[in-house]
Amino acid sequence: MFANPANKPAPETPVESSSGWLSRLRAGLAKTRAVLNTDVSDLFARHPRIDEALFEELESALITADVGAAAAARLVENLRLTQRDKKIADGAILRGEFKAALTALIAPLERPLDVSTHRPFVIMIAGVNGAGKTTTIGKLAKYFQAQGHSVLLAAGDTFRAAAREQLMTWGARNNVTVIAQQGGDSAAVIFDAISAARARGIDIVLADTAGRLPTQLNLMEEIKKVKRVIAKADPTAPHETLLVLDANTGQNALAQTKAFDDALQLTGLVVTKLDGTAKGGMIAALAAERPSRPIPVRFIGVGESIDDLKPFVAKEFVDALF
Repeated sequence: MFANPANKPAPETPVESSSGWLSRLRAGLAKTRAVLNTDVSDLFARHPRIDEALFEELESALITADVGAAAAARLVENLRLTQRDKKIADGAILRGEFKAALTALIAPLERPLDVSTHRPFVIMIAGVNGAGKTTTIGKLAKYFQAQGHSVLLAAGDTFRAAAREQLMTWGARNNVTVIAQQGGDSAAVIFDAISAARARGIDIVLADTAGRLPTQLNLMEEIKKVKRVIAKADPTAPHETLLVLDANTGQNALAQTKAFDDALQLTGLVVTKLDGTAKGGMIAALAAERPSRPIPVRFIGVGESIDDLKPFVAKEFVDALF
């Protein structure tokens, strides 16, 4: 077993202003905004007379921004109905209605995570290789500490020694205990971590798991086993099962979400790397994919800094796109 020193409060850090976060969010979404402002805003300006050509061009522009065919079709159809019902003839007014429609589409994904229902509150974290899973855990540890919670990390990615070492580094940076083994069984590590958290009165356990592709059926079966073993440590756990998605994967994120949800019954998503070449429209695609059961986006990440992970707020997100 490896462990950092006892779980001490994180060092005092200045509370970031909302304007500071919004500035970083806007910067992170610059590429998507460029597409939307060039293809969408200009589109409304090019069509002083609202006609069917505008709606067809708008749907194509949204697909280019990675909104996806289903979400694009839904948004455009809602906009058609709004334009007809309100008898809108001004492109600028219709642009405002489009922004409102986009906010309404993704609003069901905005559901803040409540960690007060259990102690320890066990969060199991999954994702494909390279999605930013381990880094996300480090940022979540900092976030929860800033909320006044004590945190323990479980180095459940026993396939990669580098993952364990990376998590130990995050633990040291946040003064958070890390339960780990050299090799061994992922489920056993997480089981021990939950037991340790219970004994020490820790509020939150963040459980890492090895990255895997949805097509690796043997590994998908293995992660199901990890979830079953967590339930043996605490019959109510995991209390949250998060999938970390790299925004740069675009529409492939939909396939990942479905596969991991089928295996683990996901309760939330974390969308990372929105500051890269990503087109942030994929969040709209997630909202449109299964409107009857939208999986909430608990957090979004827009950079490499430890503070570049915040709860998802639909209006903030859409405001940053325009």
